[in-house]
Amino acid sequence: MTSYKVLDVNDDLPIRTKGDVHSGKVRSVYWLTDADSKRLISEKGYKVPADTELAIMVISDRISAFDCIWQGENGLNGVPGKGIALNSVAAHWFKLFDEAGLAGNHIVDIPHPYVWIVRKASTVKVEAIARQYITGSMWRDYAKGVRDFCGINLPEGLTANQKLDKVLITPSTKGIITGVADIPPVDDVNITRSNITNNLSVFNFRAADDVAQYEKLLVEGFELISGELAKLGQIFVDTKFEFGYVEDINGAEQLIYIDEVGTPDSSRIWDEASYKDGKIVENSKEGFRQLLINNVPESDVLLNKDRMDEREQLAKDYILPESVMLEVSNTYVGIASKIVGKEIVIPADPRQEVIAILDADYGLIIK
Repeated sequence: MTSYKVLDVNDDLPIRTKGDVHSGKVRSVYWLTDADSKRLISEKGYKVPADTELAIMVISDRISAFDCIWQGENGLNGVPGKGIALNSVAAHWFKLFDEAGLAGNHIVDIPHPYVWIVRKASTVKVEAIARQYITGSMWRDYAKGVRDFCGINLPEGLTANQKLDKVLITPSTKGIITGVADIPPVDDVNITRSNITNNLSVFNFRAADDVAQYEKLLVEGFELISGELAKLGQIFVDTKFEFGYVEDINGAEQLIYIDEVGTPDSSRIWDEASYKDGKIVENSKEGFRQLLINNVPESDVLLNKDRMDEREQLAKDYILPESVMLEVSNTYVGIASKIVGKEIVIPADPRQEVIAILDADYGLIIK
């Protein structure tokens, strides 16, 4: 067995909850009881309405790619430090967004580097994607002759990894959208701006102006992060944001950033010096994706959505060497340390640390 302790299972912590734990590919969400939410808002002085629903969001060290979770040898079923790296980076950008006067976010407290306390938001069903370079799936489609991307027409003659004239917004669905004729009922399908504006309620937008607002917040957030990464010799290539509605302290509804922003999981980040030298050095999960594409028996299983059953079986059977998991760890922890301006320290036992803090400082652990 490996000597590393990673938080690979994060949906079984003894936290007092209301209802079931929601476990995603990387994060698990524990909705607190109404009494605990109210108590913490009062005790901690959170600047939210007194009846706001709160949740404990615990990030894991699991590695997800191509909509599957991947396993390591010797029981190392996660990437050491990945969770703390993602949380630290997202919290750093959220802080800069606040300072720049952009929209707020869903985090009300950070008890531990693996844990956020978040407020409930009414989620917009759009994956808000911004791109400054043509690469990845967009380049693969372009190379096949596709020129229309989410209603945006790209010119002829672009080359792989080329910088685009402006930041492009290429949204996709968050979850399965039904009842709209030209949107297939599958998760993560590309959509146009008119798809959204013609079906506001389907995507959970309150008003047409809010579509323009999410686009403004997406581009402003993208440009802020891009500028900060440029100071570190890094290129912000593309990213995904998510948005939702909450009530402010006075009961007025507002659109905010939710989930995570600008992390190595939700974004591509390239080393600038290497790019200028004609090479792509990934400082994000894209490097792990490329490693899988280059090493699995048949890469089409990963790239073809019609082969999802085969892909899921492949992910269960394909065991990654510990050295690969540690290499991915170095990428995540390295870029996160650069971004936040201090070395990310990997906890010796993140699970026990989380339980201890949520017990002693928040009174949320079931005895």
